[in-house]
Amino acid sequence: MINFKEILYYSKLNTEIIGEIIIVKSNMGLKRIEIIEDSFEKFKNDCNLKEITLVESIKECSDVAEQINEYFNGKRSQFDLKIDLSGTEFRKRVWEELLKIPYGESRSYSDIAKAIGKDKAVRAIGQANKSNPIPIIIPCHRVIGKNKKLIGYAGNHTDIQEKLLNFEKSNKEYINI
Repeated sequence: MINFKEILYYSKLNTEIIGEIIIVKSNMGLKRIEIIEDSFEKFKNDCNLKEITLVESIKECSDVAEQINEYFNGKRSQFDLKIDLSGTEFRKRVWEELLKIPYGESRSYSDIAKAIGKDKAVRAIGQANKSNPIPIIIPCHRVIGKNKKLIGYAGNHTDIQEKLLNFEKSNKEYINI
C-alpha cells in the first residue's frame, strides 16, 4: 500500500494595513490565510499531527499574493481564485453569503442569519465566521454586531477588523466596483 502525504504550500506576505499574513495552498487551490502568527503555529502543529507536509513556496502562492496585493493597493474589491474549501454545509452557506456583502459595507450577524433562512442561528453564524479559513477573500471582517460594534473578529482581534473596514470605506469611491 502506498501512503501519499498531502503537500501544502505556504508563503508569507507583508501588508501595510494589517502586517504579515500567511497564504496556504494545496494543489486544488487556496486553503487558508492566516492573519495571526499564533494561528499559523497551531496550524503547523496540526499539519505535523496529520502528517501533512508544509513547503514554503513563493511561486506556488504567487497568484494569491498578487490578488491580495491588488486588494491592499485599492485595485481589487473581489477575488478570482481557485479555492480548496472544507467545512460543513452550513458554514459553506454562511461563507457564500459573506461573499455577497459589498466592498466597503457591513452586515450584522442577524442579517446573515436571515439571509440564509436561519433567523435564530446568530451564534452559529458567529462560529462559521470564526472558522472562516480564508479571511479577506471571504470577507468575514464585514460582519459586525447588530449594535454596529465590532465583535469577535479572529478571536479578539477587532483591531484588524477595524483596519480592514476603514481601509475599504476610505477606498470605496476610488475602486472600480
